Amino acid sequence: MKILCAVGSPRKYGSSYKLAEFAAKGARDAGAEVEMLYLVDYRIEPCAGCVSDDKMACRYPCIFEDDMKALYDKVLEASGVVISTPVYWYSPPGIVKNFIDRLTALENMAVVEGRSWVEGKVAGVIAVGNDSGSVHAISTLLATLVSMGFAIPPWGFACYNEEREVLEDRGVLLDAYNVGRCVAIMCKALEREERAWYLDRVEDLGEFVELVVQNSEKLRRSQADVRRFARFSP
Repeated sequence: MKILCAVGSPRKYGSSYKLAEFAAKGARDAGAEVEMLYLVDYRIEPCAGCVSDDKMACRYPCIFEDDMKALYDKVLEASGVVISTPVYWYSPPGIVKNFIDRLTALENMAVVEGRSWVEGKVAGVIAVGNDSGSVHAISTLLATLVSMGFAIPPWGFACYNEEREVLEDRGVLLDAYNVGRCVAIMCKALEREERAWYLDRVEDLGEFVELVVQNSEKLRRSQADVRRFARFSP
C-alpha cells in the first residue's frame, strides 16, 4: 500500500510541507509506504481542454511532453493521495490546479474505456493559509476529486487559517496526522474491492422515471389544498 503526499507550495519548507509530514506519519503508522513529492519540482503545463473539442481526445497519456507523465505513473501506482496546499486567494495555487486539471486524462478514461483510472483510489486534502479561504479551497478540491472517482475517508481533510506558526497548534497537527492515517485505513478497506462504482447505464432507469413522475403527482395532489390555504408565519 503506497500513499503519495503531494506538497503544493512553491515554498518547500512552509506550512503545507509541515502538515504533509504529519499526514505522512499518520499513513506510515497505519502501515502504508509514503512518498513525499513537491509539485514545484515538476513542469506541469496547464490543461489544454482537449475534452471540450473531442471527448475521446482526452486520455492517458496526455498530449503534453512534460513532467506530468511521471506524476501520472506515481498516481496510478499509489493506493491513495494526500494533497497539502497553501491557500492563494481562497483557492489552491496554480501549480496545484494544473496538477488537478491534468488528472482529467486519467478520469476521462471512463469515456474512453468505461472506467476512470483513479476510481476507487483514496484522497485526503490539507489546506493552510494565514488568512481566510482554506475551507473554500478544500471544498473545491474535494468536490473535484470525488467527481473524478476518488474516495474520501472520514476525517479526510484538515485546514488552518492562522498567522502563527502551524507547529504551535497541536489541534491541526492531530488533524493532519489523521488525514494520512484515515487515507491509509480506507486504502486497506478498499484494496480487495473490484466493483465498478459509477454505472453509466442502468437498464430500467426510464421506467423508474415514470414511477417517480406518478408518485410526485400523487404527492402534489395530496398537498395541494394544504399549500393553497395554509398561512405561513414569517
